[in-house]
Amino acid sequence: MFASTPLYDIAIAGGGAAGTLLAIQLLRAARAPLRIAVLEPRAQLGRGGAHATRHAEHLLNVPAGGMSAFNDAPGDFVDWLLAGQVEATREALAARFVPRRAFADYLTQRLQEARDASTGVMVHLQTRATGIERIANGLRLELEDGTTLSATTLVLATGNAPRPLPARGASALPAAQRIEAWDTVAVDSIAADAQVCVIGSGLSMVDTAMALLTAGHRGTLHVLSRHGLMPLPHVEGQPPSYALDVDAFAALPLRGRMHALRAHAARAVAAGTPWQSVIDALRPHVQRLWTTLSCVDQRRFLRHVVRLWDVHRHRIAPAVHARLQQALTSGQLQRHRARLDSAIAGERCVQLQGHGPHGRTLSLEAACVVNATGVELRVQAMRNPLLSELTGRGLARPGPHGIGLDTDGDGRVLEADGVAQADLFALGSLRMGSLWESLAIPELRGQAEAIAKALLGAR
Repeated sequence: MFASTPLYDIAIAGGGAAGTLLAIQLLRAARAPLRIAVLEPRAQLGRGGAHATRHAEHLLNVPAGGMSAFNDAPGDFVDWLLAGQVEATREALAARFVPRRAFADYLTQRLQEARDASTGVMVHLQTRATGIERIANGLRLELEDGTTLSATTLVLATGNAPRPLPARGASALPAAQRIEAWDTVAVDSIAADAQVCVIGSGLSMVDTAMALLTAGHRGTLHVLSRHGLMPLPHVEGQPPSYALDVDAFAALPLRGRMHALRAHAARAVAAGTPWQSVIDALRPHVQRLWTTLSCVDQRRFLRHVVRLWDVHRHRIAPAVHARLQQALTSGQLQRHRARLDSAIAGERCVQLQGHGPHGRTLSLEAACVVNATGVELRVQAMRNPLLSELTGRGLARPGPHGIGLDTDGDGRVLEADGVAQADLFALGSLRMGSLWESLAIPELRGQAEAIAKALLGAR
């Protein structure tokens, strides 16, 4: 029945940064023939989500020195940049916030180099998996284009899914009035004098605002979110390091950690060290800090702390922050703290209703609404047929607090009964429930390297 179905050693569902990093690791480490299939509808690999943009104003949210594809070569991205920008010094490039498109180009080149030098073979199939079942020699995947393939092992690297716009009437808005922040083509098509309402005030909002402002947008940009908090800036240049006893920090419950963090930040600032250095000292240990919290404290974090943490942890380039502050000062960008209740298409505009603190109501009119509410964390709401099939068949279960998928420490996906599967792995955002910090390049490259070693060590 399956004789004509192509057989691969490893199938990777998703070809954004996570899937591409894994493919690079597999190709570089292969010492025998290896067949890899990457299932990614986009025409190019390594350009999923954040890295798909071609806008020069969409900058990496960390300096280039922190963006290598390889744990054992932390300066590799800077080396790549240096080869094309001989007028800059290594130190200057390492501290620079470069366009995200540069990192996508870097991944593309490193992938091609790995393919050229490898004993393995990788194919990119421009489709995605929609169904799965176990067969005698592994897994059979049904693909969106109507074909099938079988693989000994499947790795889920599906990346980030946008959260739907949370408002009554939003789903009925015409396409021209309901725009996804990640759809840069649609954002670029917004009329220069249009009044725009961006729902959400995080990194996706920053991208939307920067694209519009850089293009000379003249209309008002309303930014609406429940908390009204916007990402904070990195320090210009290389900030001083900060010594932090992470063992003592990890021994505290959530409330104690928050008190300690504020005390450390105040002490650092008083000594002339920016508070950002304190967050940077915690950054490599976030997974440990998450896993050592009790389940109750993890829930408290998700209810009360997560947004404060996000704006301090996921910072933006100083130049980008300055441009947004300029727009706030001029009044072109207006921030509203409110929950969106409804978005109804009127004859000429979208009528928005919301409510803020102390029962305050908000009414706005906008030519269009941009959904910048961020990443969907619940598998059931991701509208991904493969993930729905996996959970429906009991081959996977939601992760802690309903976030992503449940995995063991090595990234093996747990079945509904909690058994880890040797032929099904996940990396990236799907592991957030277990690890929390699982979106950034340092975590993605570490997970990719670990999974590649596990898979090739078993062959």
